[in-house]
Amino acid sequence: MSGDLRVARVHFPVTVLGPGNRLGLWVQGCGLACPGCMSRDTWARDGGTAMTAESLAVMWRDALARGADGITVSGGEPLDQADGLADLLGRIRRLPAARPADILVYTGYELAEARRRGPAVLALADAVITGRYQVAEPTSLIWRGSANQRLVPLTALGRERYLEYVGAQTARPAVQIGSDADGYWLVGVPRRGDLRRLEVELGQRGIKLSGVSWRRGPVETRSREEIR
Repeated sequence: MSGDLRVARVHFPVTVLGPGNRLGLWVQGCGLACPGCMSRDTWARDGGTAMTAESLAVMWRDALARGADGITVSGGEPLDQADGLADLLGRIRRLPAARPADILVYTGYELAEARRRGPAVLALADAVITGRYQVAEPTSLIWRGSANQRLVPLTALGRERYLEYVGAQTARPAVQIGSDADGYWLVGVPRRGDLRRLEVELGQRGIKLSGVSWRRGPVETRSREEIR
């Protein structure tokens, strides 16, 4: 197995992509290129930063010390780096935790495809959200961007944490906006049109968006959505 992963970004705490306070890991590189994707900056395979599974496991250990309830892996397409991700998840499983912490993996592949592409990843995950983003199929299902996407618990912990959310809907999806040295970032699964409304609202306040990951045109390879 390769212990390296191409990573777009890592944030803690993330509270809008799974239950509780979570370490969010976005891998870099995606060959699916779903129309309407808000994370075009994660498509390029040579973007982001090369990181070892060992260094990411250290970040997970630090997140556990700060009260993490789980880790959410998204992208990009996590199963395009299945070997490196399985290495990381195995390390996460082996680290002692004071209380149960779960692993949630997003993938654009359907469940049967995912089992073929990354069986070791699914064997280590507690739940997966599967299916390509379909811009023409908006949904109010929690943590999902389109109605075709499925939330599938895979373990006893996964069923305990996620079964109640399989068909759960939300009137308004929650998003997080934060900032760091690279600029501002947005986390969550906004509804169709929300990003445009955000741009308009910020423009009315004199804030111009630049280098955003959801803009049509050439794919951005920056590691974060920036507001300048």
